[in-house]
Amino acid sequence: MTKHDERITPLHGAGGELMGQLLDRLVLPRFAGEEIGSIGLQSLDDGASISLPDLPGELVLTTDSHVVDPVFFPGGDIGRLAAAGTLNDLTVMGARPLALTLAAIIEEGYPVSDLERVLDSIADVLREVGTPVVCGDTKVMPAGDIDGIVLNTTGLGIADPPIGDADLRAGDCVLVSGSIGDHGMALLAAREEFHLETSLLSDVAPLWPMLRPVITAGTVRAMKDPTRGGLASALNDMARKSQTCIEIEEDAVPILDAVRGLSDLLGISPYDVANEGKAVMIVAEENAQATLSLLRDHPLGKDAAIIGRVTDEHPGRVILATPIGGRRFLDMPLGDPVPRIC
Repeated sequence: MTKHDERITPLHGAGGELMGQLLDRLVLPRFAGEEIGSIGLQSLDDGASISLPDLPGELVLTTDSHVVDPVFFPGGDIGRLAAAGTLNDLTVMGARPLALTLAAIIEEGYPVSDLERVLDSIADVLREVGTPVVCGDTKVMPAGDIDGIVLNTTGLGIADPPIGDADLRAGDCVLVSGSIGDHGMALLAAREEFHLETSLLSDVAPLWPMLRPVITAGTVRAMKDPTRGGLASALNDMARKSQTCIEIEEDAVPILDAVRGLSDLLGISPYDVANEGKAVMIVAEENAQATLSLLRDHPLGKDAAIIGRVTDEHPGRVILATPIGGRRFLDMPLGDPVPRIC
């Protein structure tokens, strides 16, 4: 098959191995030029930073598009997801959110009452964080050309200094701010084709209120939000970029019983499923307990845990250590196994 016969698949946009190959092959060779801040396109972080004269710190810019099925799901909707997701990309780079843009592409015939619910959800998130929408755009497509509604958001923040996702050193501790897999599994359970009844809610939430004290403390070496591709994708990305090894203790990773049960039922690993209100962070061992306490001081961080360490055993790989003494590689997923979740 020649390159002209190839076609884009859902996995190319799912945050895993295939999306990385797409970026490396098609995008970066064309657009990764001279960097204008300490974190640029080539680093493939959650955003990019921009250095400006006389500005304390650096501007941080990120953008995202959101296609969710269903649009309204247990614990949130596409509006809450779009606003929180973009602001979270700023937050995990150590940036205080300053402004958000909002563009909506809406299908002809979409209920105005549903649009109002989506906009109310966006406004609620912005009030939680104290960030305004500063500009936007609206387009309407003919019925059948898109499925309901698509949102695009761009976030602007300021960080002094920005936090990347690759400054890992042997001996560092790995923390996660709460239980994993909640968002992806909640959306799966809500889809009509599965006919599942569960009390599971998406974890979608803005991280800035919880992470602000952690960022202010200045002890986080690296941070990432484990969205598409879940915890497995985030950890592999960090290990590869830093050429270190991350070893995770399986029984230390917080996973809700409902997530674990649904994962077993559907044959989907909770490590591969998206989260929308969690952060993974790397801190020096001497700062780990203090960081954990700061996280647990906020309601979103009540299940925060130290889940592993950074080593130099297998550079670029992630190891999962089981409670019975076994060890296996936790590989980068091809993509998030749940399509259209963010």
